[in-house]
Amino acid sequence: MTLPNLPTLPNIRQQIDSIDEQIQQLINQRAECAKQVALIKRAEDPSIKSFYRPEREAQVLQMVMERQKAAKDSQHDGLAGETVARLFREIMSACLALESPLNIAFLGPNGTFTHAAALKHFGHAALTQPLATIDEVFREVEAQSVNYGVVPVENSSEGVVNHTLDCFMGSSLKIIGEVELRIHQNLLVAEGTQIKNISRIYSHQQSLAQCRKWIDAHFPKVERVAVSSNAEAARLVKGEWHSAAIAGETAAELYGLKKLHENIEDNPNNTTRFLIIGTEDVTPSGDDKTSLIVAAHNEAGALYHILEPFYRHNISLTRIETRPSQNDIWSYVFFIDFEGHQQDPAVKTVLAEIQGRVRELRILGSYPKAVL
Repeated sequence: MTLPNLPTLPNIRQQIDSIDEQIQQLINQRAECAKQVALIKRAEDPSIKSFYRPEREAQVLQMVMERQKAAKDSQHDGLAGETVARLFREIMSACLALESPLNIAFLGPNGTFTHAAALKHFGHAALTQPLATIDEVFREVEAQSVNYGVVPVENSSEGVVNHTLDCFMGSSLKIIGEVELRIHQNLLVAEGTQIKNISRIYSHQQSLAQCRKWIDAHFPKVERVAVSSNAEAARLVKGEWHSAAIAGETAAELYGLKKLHENIEDNPNNTTRFLIIGTEDVTPSGDDKTSLIVAAHNEAGALYHILEPFYRHNISLTRIETRPSQNDIWSYVFFIDFEGHQQDPAVKTVLAEIQGRVRELRILGSYPKAVL
């Protein structure tokens, strides 16, 4: 039956083939431009090791999302802005790999949410290397064995990752970017596993806690086994027919597991923030954050004297954390995140004022806000 006022299926497929050919040609043109960028940069600096520029990539992704929003507003259809930005993320990743593939260390093992954050930020063309501890990620980046590292810093439900903050106190590394990852948990099983046969559920202790209500409602009598990571839970389930794992999408893909139930976390807004660490400073992107470590004098009103200039110059703080000093007993340092770049005039003024009020101030980095 031919539908009225509609083109035939062969005509639509022909259109799709023609569009695909144009897309492919344009991607190849973009790749050629990326090669030329590499040649220009290498001519300017023969010692250059990485062509990655966080501020430039953030600007490109932001423009993609703005164009897509404008297109949807005018046409009332089309893909979501974040969906299109993720496609561009992979195109940029592949083009950058033509210049020089990035080596990225992350808190492993493979299949963890930190692994997913690394792929989200750098794309699948980057070479990722799982490491056992946050300290090891810092050491590998400091030794320049890898280009960058990815470490977790805070979770909206569980709070700050103190180990990451403590590592910054003894390191000269800088924050060059951030990733925000919505934590979606899935119940995974191996092929052939039947629901009625599940006798235990493996996962990291935090994930078991984040899905406690769902487990209570659906598997109240099943044993809950805490393991070192969600990826380890997925690996164990791969070879068992009577168990299940709670883990993310990356672990499911890595170990070839079936998603029995999706998005089983009790808090659907649960989000983890990750930091990208490197050795270089990042120029302004137009929508940035800055992170500081501040060691205050041990006196009344010390914290007030640090925060007051931010209020007076209308600079918004996004986070403040306190950690014990590693040098002085009963002394504390403050980790402060705020909106703006250290090159902004108002930020320069605030930092200069604070410098004279504290024992030590160190800028951990100014970097683009998470786009995706």
